[in-house]
Amino acid sequence: MQDARSNKPTHLALLYGGLSLLPAYIFLALLLTSRPIAAQLPAGAIDTTAAPKTAHQDPLRTQANEALDKQDYPTALKLLTTLSEKSPNDAHLLYDLAFTQDALNQTTAAESTYRRAIAADPTYFDPHLALGLLLARSGRLTDAHSELLKATTLTTDNPALKGRAYRALARIDQTANPAAASDELLSAIKITPETPEDILLSGELAEASGDATSAELAYRRLLAVDPQNQDATAALTHLLLHQQRPDQAESLLTAALAKDPENPTLNAQLASLYEQQGKTAQAIPLAAKLHAAHPDDAAITRLLARLYSRNQQYDQAAPLYAALLTKSTQDPTLLDDSADVQIHLKNFADAEALLKRAIAQPDNFPTKDDLAQAASHLAFAASVNNDPTTTLQALSIRDKVLPQSPSSLFLAATAHDKLHHTKQATDLYKQFLSVANGQFPDEEWEARHRLLTLDHMK
Repeated sequence: MQDARSNKPTHLALLYGGLSLLPAYIFLALLLTSRPIAAQLPAGAIDTTAAPKTAHQDPLRTQANEALDKQDYPTALKLLTTLSEKSPNDAHLLYDLAFTQDALNQTTAAESTYRRAIAADPTYFDPHLALGLLLARSGRLTDAHSELLKATTLTTDNPALKGRAYRALARIDQTANPAAASDELLSAIKITPETPEDILLSGELAEASGDATSAELAYRRLLAVDPQNQDATAALTHLLLHQQRPDQAESLLTAALAKDPENPTLNAQLASLYEQQGKTAQAIPLAAKLHAAHPDDAAITRLLARLYSRNQQYDQAAPLYAALLTKSTQDPTLLDDSADVQIHLKNFADAEALLKRAIAQPDNFPTKDDLAQAASHLAFAASVNNDPTTTLQALSIRDKVLPQSPSSLFLAATAHDKLHHTKQATDLYKQFLSVANGQFPDEEWEARHRLLTLDHMK
């Protein structure tokens, strides 16, 4: 009898999932995908050699096979549940049941049944692979790695399935252990033909290992055999940008977009490239088009908000940042960016509130410089809001990272002045005047005026 699962897709869709849009580079998302789980499981789910049809075969088994052939999973679930109750230790029957539960997105039940199949026959390859893919899809990568690694040690008469296990391991190890991932990819290629995804992954692994030359060769080799491969275009673009070769990256992107003008990955990369080159006016239409098509994509929304801000279109940027903050309430750099827009819109109280939330979690900033920049913004907003205590607290954070500047000295001087700290204010006004050198005429006039006033108060 033909394998009931033989017409299943054998590509590892789970591990070559959808695209995740990022401002500077749109990269392949690792392991997480919304595709139906039935498309992720290995072919050969019903092992007819282990449970051959005979004249005495349970008619329910025949009906279950027919339901699976038709992908009628609700019917198959009822039949297989009954059959598994009769034969609770039949590993192949349990695997069919787990497959069916997985196809119906009954993830918890499927995991449990896969484990029952493994317990019934620990040497059975298919449930180890299927369970590993399910765990990977659920983000439990450590557990997934263990199951997939076990699968590679077991025997199967389908080398494509073992190749899938190796490729899945390579994707899991890609970031944390690129050397191991390279070995796993090589193991897959030894037993199955190389695929375009393999070439792309080999380039990504070379790039992760710092071998930019090999990475570029891999991406260009893939584009030579598949000029329309937009994943390869995106990967090569990222590499060229990292190597400070923007002209080549732009040529590559514009050529690819001429053939696929709506591709979100390439449009986002070109918009980011224009942003880096200061071509904000050219970047905004691209990002706006992407946002219109993908309004819930946070990365695209943030890119467009940043572009509006840099183009001084603060009224356009503000609602985008507000929408982002409803979903990422504690992102310190997002809070800082939003506050910066509010400062330009002269909403200083709102800006101060946002910046206080950001500064409250200093360890969450990507770098100390980012923290210092946010502290500078807070010092300014608090100063305008006549909140000298917060101004000085913010400056103390800033000054641990950045050298004093005319602006920070003036903010500190006015804060101490408001708090009637005459000596500190006098010293700081003098320090400010010594470095201002006519660059801040209004502030310099105020500093001289306050020094005269403070001198009379002695």
